[in-house]
Amino acid sequence: MIRIKNSVEIEKMRKAGKLAAQLLNHIEPYVKEGVSTLYLNNLCAVYTKIHGAVSAPLNYGGFPKSICTSINNVVCHGIPSANDILKSGDIVNIDVTVILDGFHGDTSRTFIIGNVDSSISDFVHRAEKAMNLGIDAVKPGRYLYEVGRTIEQYISRFGYSIVRDYTGHGIGEKFHENPQVFHHFTKANRIRLREGMIFTIEPMINMGNSYKVRTSRQDGWTVTTTDGSLSAQFEHTILVTAQGTEILTVV
Repeated sequence: MIRIKNSVEIEKMRKAGKLAAQLLNHIEPYVKEGVSTLYLNNLCAVYTKIHGAVSAPLNYGGFPKSICTSINNVVCHGIPSANDILKSGDIVNIDVTVILDGFHGDTSRTFIIGNVDSSISDFVHRAEKAMNLGIDAVKPGRYLYEVGRTIEQYISRFGYSIVRDYTGHGIGEKFHENPQVFHHFTKANRIRLREGMIFTIEPMINMGNSYKVRTSRQDGWTVTTTDGSLSAQFEHTILVTAQGTEILTVV
């Protein structure tokens, strides 16, 4: 069942989303060469706590840290570590989710560290554009599969691939709610969009032409591309409005 949020819930989601966006902005100056992902995690944990919120990933299904830090060929769910030191040429996705007054705000961004080849910077910028195009495809009365169709039409021209094993999701008082939001075209998303729906759009784009991924047997969380290619992701939490969409994870 897909929860249609009422006005009180929507306002709480706005506040949670805004805090998540502020958290990403807060951490941005520290995302640079020579910094460990554990340091970034600890900064986020402190910021979240002093703003009266809780880090949703911490202990979620046993996840051991407050944020996800996914470097280079790590698609998602990278675990912050003192041993993971950012270096020039890396790309890193930082995924943050806060719980404020019982409601979740979820957003992520891929950062470029130092100098990278233009093909990599183009790839990252295209991953962000793919998310934005997916958001633009959301209109009340349309089907949810227009999100995946739009993203797929854009990304396919570059020879990249779209991860299929992980999707966007409904969100509210629960971290993950219905519907699943696929970022490629599938009739599984033949769901009529209605005002008051809230979900994330978060395409995970692989630079290689394979969408296949694997999960680490060692930690049970870290997801990587099977072909070793880079992966980039951007994410916003959005509300379906009478006019189209409102991005909740902005300042």
